[in-house]
Amino acid sequence: MAQTLQARNVTLRDLIDQFGLQEVQDDDFFWEWRSQLPDLSETDKWFLDQAKAAFFNHLKYPPLLEKVVQVTLLSPLLFLGGFFLPPFHIQAEKSVEISRDDDGVIIRGQLDCVLLKNDLWVVVIESKQAEFSVEAGLSQLLAYMMSSPNAEKPVFGLVIAGGNFLFTKLVRFPTPQYATSDEFKLRNRRENELYEVLRILKRLAQF
Repeated sequence: MAQTLQARNVTLRDLIDQFGLQEVQDDDFFWEWRSQLPDLSETDKWFLDQAKAAFFNHLKYPPLLEKVVQVTLLSPLLFLGGFFLPPFHIQAEKSVEISRDDDGVIIRGQLDCVLLKNDLWVVVIESKQAEFSVEAGLSQLLAYMMSSPNAEKPVFGLVIAGGNFLFTKLVRFPTPQYATSDEFKLRNRRENELYEVLRILKRLAQF
């Protein structure tokens, strides 16, 4: 009988052992988050500065739950990235399932947010409460991404854990492989890192 796991409980070790998932260290594998990123307008930057201020304001009223992170950070990024307009549309709380060919393991779960473009999964977003690290959501996100119906197409993902952001790329064929971007943190004192997150989102939208 097949073993069924909930995506929220899946670990990277599960994905490695059960599905042969491999991490790729070569920078050329996931070049899309670093190459040919578009510039932002001053309006974009002003909007993101307001979003960052809103996030830190809500940190003063704990607990900062997942839905608050979605409203203060995720929604502005998707709006400015153009993901609410054609050719994109959003499916939220989408049920997904992946299984091994030999019926050994089945993983089931629900996505927080799926962005679709011409039936291709462009970005999968899994947000977490502020006290969680991006590592807490990475294995869950990868499990979701592996359920993409287009096995020969790369899938891009984003984990949001409070004020931390991590992009990932997954290629399923012929062997499941993934790589991650640098981690972007709103606590960093340099330029608002939401700028870079939006630039990457806009770049991924071009694919």
